[in-house]
Amino acid sequence: MDKDRVIGSAKVVKGMAKVAVGKAMGDAKLETDGRADKVKGKVQHTLADIKDTIRGA
Repeated sequence: MDKDRVIGSAKVVKGMAKVAVGKAMGDAKLETDGRADKVKGKVQHTLADIKDTIRGA
């Protein structure tokens, strides 16, 4: 398993937590930061998928 995949997944989870806390507290900035973290994590996870595909080719 590629370290980018693990880090990406961790960022997605961190982002989900920030979104939940932001919604609960009514903090729009925290919620937005959480959404940004989720996107960053998904991008990093996708890059790991691309790397795996290239290695397999």
